Amino acid sequence: MALRALNGCIAVVIAAMVAMPALAQLGPRPSPPIPLRAAPSPAPSPSSPEREVLLDRVVAVVNDEAITQHDLNEQRVAVLVQLRESKVAPPPPDVLERQLLDRMITERSLMQFAKETGVRVDDTMVERAFLRVAQDNKLSPDEFRKVLDREGIPFARYREDIRREITMQRLREREVEARVVVTDAEVDAFLAANAVREGGELEYLLSHILVSVPEQASPDQVEQRRLRAESALQQVRSGSDFAQVAAATSDAPDALQGASLGWRNVARLPTAFADVVRDMKKGDVSRVLRSPAGFHIVKVVDERDRGAPTVVDQTRARHILVRVNETSSESEARTRIDRVLDRLDNGARFEDMARINSEDASSARGGDLGWVNPGDTVPDFEQAMAKLAIGETSRAVRTPFGWHVIKVEERRKQDISKDRRREQARQALRQRKADELFNDFIRQTRDRAYVEYKE
Repeated sequence: MALRALNGCIAVVIAAMVAMPALAQLGPRPSPPIPLRAAPSPAPSPSSPEREVLLDRVVAVVNDEAITQHDLNEQRVAVLVQLRESKVAPPPPDVLERQLLDRMITERSLMQFAKETGVRVDDTMVERAFLRVAQDNKLSPDEFRKVLDREGIPFARYREDIRREITMQRLREREVEARVVVTDAEVDAFLAANAVREGGELEYLLSHILVSVPEQASPDQVEQRRLRAESALQQVRSGSDFAQVAAATSDAPDALQGASLGWRNVARLPTAFADVVRDMKKGDVSRVLRSPAGFHIVKVVDERDRGAPTVVDQTRARHILVRVNETSSESEARTRIDRVLDRLDNGARFEDMARINSEDASSARGGDLGWVNPGDTVPDFEQAMAKLAIGETSRAVRTPFGWHVIKVEERRKQDISKDRRREQARQALRQRKADELFNDFIRQTRDRAYVEYKE
């Protein structure tokens, strides 16, 4: 999933609002399974017709919230469809159930923490995300709903999936993103240590197996997890499919979706295996690696060189942002941005209005974003900016962050190869730090949760 940031001045957001799968990947989902049948009831009286009573049962409790067999069955059906479409053989039923239940417990604990700490995602944001996914698939909202219906995906459940994705991203932004700092010295050290060539840098397509270790694990538990990881490595080296072994063994969130980490350069790799991957070649599988999160096995699926001189059309722009969030509703933010536009139309200086009204770091600079490259901003912002002439000010522009007014100051063509590599290194280091911090946060939140398994 692509993450876009506005020159470091606007927080990272998920491309297309949320990390929803492409329509082709959704796949058909059969109807929810029939709930478990209750124990036989006393024989009915002659005057009442005989009937079966269908009940569900609780398989685990997370704090004060139950996970039922019906919930687990729904997840199993969806995951089996994904595995089939990915041509990955599913693990044995008991292993798959353990993997799914563990993932659901982690997700419930995170969603409960988000709710308790005030993270809210309103229906307007969910609807905007749904519209964006439909637009990305070149469908109208009605056509998209028909496709979901045809593939057996209840619309209400799909909306809740979107809400959950946005909630998780907001939780990450609040708990992690704001605390991540990458210094110039760290960027210099990365570029020097990795000997980034003039005009080039290697990226790796990786698959990953994680056997997690709880924070307070005993030595016996750590050893059991290590042996599980060693067993998985032995299976892979004996010729078993990596994705299939990951589905049966890995505790990573992507274990049942092929275990892919996607394309990453060295800076974006977790510290635990960055140095190891640098010395690996396509097709290589690492030894078992240890980190605070647990034991890892990494496979280099492919590699590529992303370096090339890059000449782009840059735009120097200013903007004013009024955010839409828990403290400012859609209507309130729109009213505020309209008042700003009225003041600008009546002769107010853009810089002055940005300093007073804009809700991001660029406000101190009068809304100045500096030189913006293609792809630096979210699509809605970039498209609106591209339509403006030099010196022109936009009307209100809606993006996932809120409402903007944009002014274009200058345009130029620029070779950004060197600057691009430096910025890519900074963003990659930032992403790696954020990934590691968020993984620690997920593990700590899960460990703090009260979990009771039901026989």
